[in-house]
Amino acid sequence: MARLSSPVLLAGLPAGAAVAHAAAPGQFDATVPRSLPGSPRTWTYAGGVAELVLAAGVAHPRTRRAAAPATAAFFVGAGAPGAAEPASGSRPAAHCPALPALPALPRRQRLSPVQSQRPGSPARRR
Repeated sequence: MARLSSPVLLAGLPAGAAVAHAAAPGQFDATVPRSLPGSPRTWTYAGGVAELVLAAGVAHPRTRRAAAPATAAFFVGAGAPGAAEPASGSRPAAHCPALPALPALPRRQRLSPVQSQRPGSPARRR
């Protein structure tokens, strides 16, 4: 059985994102900044194609050296406008029904200096 290398497995991340862009484009349309010309659906499909090309580049040994930083730059460049847009108030944050709502975590209680010592550790000096 052939063993998969980590770059090939890493290429699965943008490849999976490309498939998600094609399978459920509506979720991604909501993250396209309004400042871009054209329809959000066009940008969603273009992003999916770009991710597929980058995944192929990362998976192939001859193009990996150039594709790896290009992939990182793409995710930073493509993710930043979509993440910053809801914060600016011009568009509500996109709801992703594929992700479950996270429960609120309990607040951490402050420990007294005696409680925060690990068993067997020397006492703290003040």
